Amino acid sequence: MNLKFLETFVWVARLRNFSVAADKLCTTQAAVSNRIATLERELGVRLFERDLRTVSLTSHGQRALPQAEAIVRMVGELERLIADTGQMRGTVMIGAIDSIVYAWLPRLIERVKVAYPNVMIDLNVDTSLNLARQIQDGQIDLGLIMGPVVAPHVRNIELCVFDCLWIGSPRLALKPGRLAIADFADYPIFAYSKGSQPHQSVLRAIELAGLDAGAVRVFNSNSLATITRLIRDGVGVAVLPQVVVQEFLDNGELHVLDVDAKLPPLHFHAVFADNPGNALPALIADMAVGIAAAQPPA
Repeated sequence: MNLKFLETFVWVARLRNFSVAADKLCTTQAAVSNRIATLERELGVRLFERDLRTVSLTSHGQRALPQAEAIVRMVGELERLIADTGQMRGTVMIGAIDSIVYAWLPRLIERVKVAYPNVMIDLNVDTSLNLARQIQDGQIDLGLIMGPVVAPHVRNIELCVFDCLWIGSPRLALKPGRLAIADFADYPIFAYSKGSQPHQSVLRAIELAGLDAGAVRVFNSNSLATITRLIRDGVGVAVLPQVVVQEFLDNGELHVLDVDAKLPPLHFHAVFADNPGNALPALIADMAVGIAAAQPPA
């Protein structure tokens, strides 16, 4: 039995679409159809019900899928154990959020270059929400995001935890000492993208402070470069991990504000689809875990 045909069966079963599976496997829809037809002839059963719009597993296909996944996964694990990493080839699509870019992504890219010199990286920087969708849609291979992502066939590995701090410029006309949110309500609060965990935490902190939501302006941005520039210029305050602004804390352009409204920490994960035919996302995720663990607490 051809292993590639089993892998094709797994992806068609997961994606429920011959054309999308063909794109994932970098082949043609005709090739996918031929592989499935050959596999069905070898097994003597129909694996899929097909119509013009949908593909669904037959009862035989449902019984075959767990075994097919296990076989392809075990072969992939064997290849990882004995493979010469210097000979591994391909392109890995990595999606990362700004916080990881600022914290340690350059070190991960350097480590990948050394370990897998023939592997190319396509990098996409976006929000966690967008990257989570792209992982599930098969558009990226590995996401370094605020997770986890709860979805079928998706693996999550915790990378690091960053405290979320109130950050502002010494230019702000704030009273010395401990602050309440009301003490800087005249300034906008810059949060991450709307709907993100930090954004929701800020809204909750405002509510717990007994303030009218309309009385405090919360501005959203998916660009940390934009947020840090604005708060360095004294436009407002922000909620950010310390690692993101460490250089500006060190040179005195920014400082941590002592605010009585504590925010929950941010949990970051390496997230990737359980792809038995592609070991690289899991291998790079393991590298990311080691690099994140080597970082000082933030």
